[in-house]
This record gives sequence, structure tokens and C-alpha cells, in this order.
Amino acid sequence: MTSAEVTRRRAMGAGLGAVAAALAGCSGGSGPVRRLRLATGPEGGPYNAFGKALAQAVAASGSRLEIVPVSTSASVNNLRKLDEGSVELALAMADAADDAVLGRESFTRPAAVTALARVYVNYTHLLVPADGPVRSLHDLAGRPVAAGASGSGVQVVAGRVLRSAGLGAGSAAAREQQLGLAASAAALREGAVDALFWSGGVPTPALSDLARELPLRFLPLDGYVGALRQSHGPVYTAVTLPAGVYGLAEPVGTIGVGNYLLARDDVPRGAARELLQVVFERWSDLLREVTAGARLEPRFAISTGQVPLHPGAIGYYRSVYG
Repeated sequence: MTSAEVTRRRAMGAGLGAVAAALAGCSGGSGPVRRLRLATGPEGGPYNAFGKALAQAVAASGSRLEIVPVSTSASVNNLRKLDEGSVELALAMADAADDAVLGRESFTRPAAVTALARVYVNYTHLLVPADGPVRSLHDLAGRPVAAGASGSGVQVVAGRVLRSAGLGAGSAAAREQQLGLAASAAALREGAVDALFWSGGVPTPALSDLARELPLRFLPLDGYVGALRQSHGPVYTAVTLPAGVYGLAEPVGTIGVGNYLLARDDVPRGAARELLQVVFERWSDLLREVTAGARLEPRFAISTGQVPLHPGAIGYYRSVYG
């Protein structure tokens, strides 16, 4: 059990009366509107869609909160914005969030971020033209690969997968190109890259559109889960792209990574609690645009790895679910 899990469990076991007393202040039908900026992702991407849906849901709820989505390049960029205080809320992939709180890899020091919930799982997609020469990950040696935008979580997981396969450096290295999803799809369609990495919900609309234009092959990646977990912890899991999605004739094993809704620790407890109330009341609407068939459950939502839960989140889960 990690230190974060120990802290989380102790906090969740605290007396409800003490937690409730600490939550007074933000919720309620009177007082000024509290404006919270939410770092999402690029326009047209799943984080951006989730952020806009959350803003609409909060506005419709009668809450005294206002959520303002901010377009970004996604996970790593979002965590930096959260740490520096230019936003109060952010979405980020679990692997990048763990790096942030531990001060490793892309982060030179631990970042001051907390979690409100683990909201859904990203599926790592590695796709190539079906009639092209690439049949396995190792065939990418020396070839151009769209590996996610700079500052994105896609870039993190793509780089780790390539390094695990021995394709991260030297003459055998894949030639990683930092491209967002729309640019990656265009580059694959035009033959400017031989493969495309993406991490997102299933199906991702942009990839469904691409699959209707270009016959695609999705390469299995589940064989790399063990190596990634050994190097970077249990944020990586084995998941399956199901048959039928993107026109797949059979399932394809790949790598799953959770997505967290995060907050600065100075966001008021009452505001965090109010926001989570909307998230859990409207989760089916929020997830509709980002991943099919997902559910948001408390035991899933509190599994935030190295990232400690925000005190307001602890209060919410304790008061509602015991």
C-alpha cells in the first residue's frame, strides 16, 4: 500500500461530524458565484468535450459555481498550470499526475495538486494503415510516428511504450513527431507518418472518422503492461479495444491509463464537494462524449494512485457513501 493510499484511507475513516463542520462556506443558494477555471485539452478532443459538458451541467444545476473550460495541450501542460495557479481545476492522465506529485520525469519538483475523482480510463491506441508495412511495434524502428502533442499525456505513454520496446534511442529509434490528434490523423492519412499513438476513450470520434476513410490496423500493446508497471507503477492496466469499434473484426489488447479530475489544494472544500455532487449526478452525460459504456462509481473514483484526495472530496465521499 502506498503512502497516498494510507493517507486516503485514514482520512476517509475520520468522523463524519468533523468533516462536515470543515465543509461550511461555499455551498448553498446564496452568496457570490465562485469561478473555477478548468484546464482541459485541445479543441475537439475528449478532455475539451468533458470540460464543456461539466461547465453546462454545473450551470444547469443551480450551483453557485461557474466552471470555465480552458483549452490546452492536455495532461502535462494542465498539471503545470494547476501547480502555478493559472487554473483551479484540471484533467490529466494518471501517469502524468503521479509524475507531478512525485516530481519526476517532466516535473523538476513535486507539484501541489490533489484529486477530486478518477473519472474514466483512457485506452492506448496504436494504429497504422492496414495495407502498410508495419505489422508490429518493432516494425516502427526508424519510421516516423505521430506520438502526441508536446505537453500531452499521449506523449508520455507513447514515449514509454517505445522505450520499453527498445525504440526510444539510437539507430533503432522511432522518429517521434509531436502532433495533436487532428494533425496526427491528417499525417497518417497523407502518409507523412507510418503510425499514430493516441490515448483516449473508446470510440474516439476522430479515429472512427479516420477508420471510415482509411483501412486501419490496430497493434496490440498489452504485452508491455508488465514492463510499464515495473518501471512506473500500477497506473497502467491491461484493457481491450472491443470487436466492432473502429470496424475491428476481433478484440485488440492494449494499455489502460486512468484520467483524474484534479484541483489545487486551496480550492475551498465546499466548492469541491459541490462540484462532485454534480459530477456524480450527471456522470452519464459527462462521459457520453468521451467513452462508451463507462460508469462512475465511488470505489473507482477514489483510486487516485499517488495523488492525494482533496479534503473536500474526502468529505463528499464520506458523507454520501459512508
